[in-house]
Amino acid sequence: MGNTRKLQVIQLLPNLVTIIAIAAGLTAIRYGLEGDFERAVKLILLAAVLDAIDGALARLLKSESKVGAELDSLADFLNFGVAPPLIMYFWGLQSAKGIGWIAVLVFTVACVLRLARFNVSSKSDDDIDTGGYFIGVPAPAGALLVMMPMFLSFAISKDPFLPPTLVAIYMVLVGLSLISRIRTWSFKAVRIAREHVKFLLIGLLFAGAAVMNFPWVSLFAIGLAYIGIVIWCLLTRRAPDSATPPPNPGP
Repeated sequence: MGNTRKLQVIQLLPNLVTIIAIAAGLTAIRYGLEGDFERAVKLILLAAVLDAIDGALARLLKSESKVGAELDSLADFLNFGVAPPLIMYFWGLQSAKGIGWIAVLVFTVACVLRLARFNVSSKSDDDIDTGGYFIGVPAPAGALLVMMPMFLSFAISKDPFLPPTLVAIYMVLVGLSLISRIRTWSFKAVRIAREHVKFLLIGLLFAGAAVMNFPWVSLFAIGLAYIGIVIWCLLTRRAPDSATPPPNPGP
């Protein structure tokens, strides 16, 4: 028998985290069907945290694999492209009838197109210069933005109070931003001076405490801040030179 390459059990941890994220996304859909929307949203947020962890774990443990990359992409589609719009539909778009469902389809298709574009660019042999930004709004940020009407509703009232047609139009706009040519800031490319690290840690601690104590107001504020960053990028980022390699579309 030939030699079979063996893996340490701990090297399977990143894929396990991704599978847990998938389970969280599926369970979020279940709670959405049952009308427990706050718990459903919290599971989507948990899936987003796990999505940020699994890649870092894979690099730390040096256990990157093609299977893990594909599994991560499928998890992104479920957790950011399927679960959030479906929960939004169950929450406040069913009364909009066809318009609400069209909004769900637009957002989901836009998300899968974005992820497909990212997969193709990541497998390309070309050297892609990210330049510290993505093209279009990343899928996790799109999921956060598309649920902002829910955050606002949870912060003010238990029941939806925004017009369903308006929410549907907003969902379509967020979906189109995923596949747009808008340059959005990549937080992964941020560099900070060592003397400023303490201020960043304090800021993150403050944000975490705010989300823990005032989740819906804080999440809505974070969404507004991200929209502000996108607008700032639109106003300050010059058009790319035609000879410059295309930037990373981001997941």
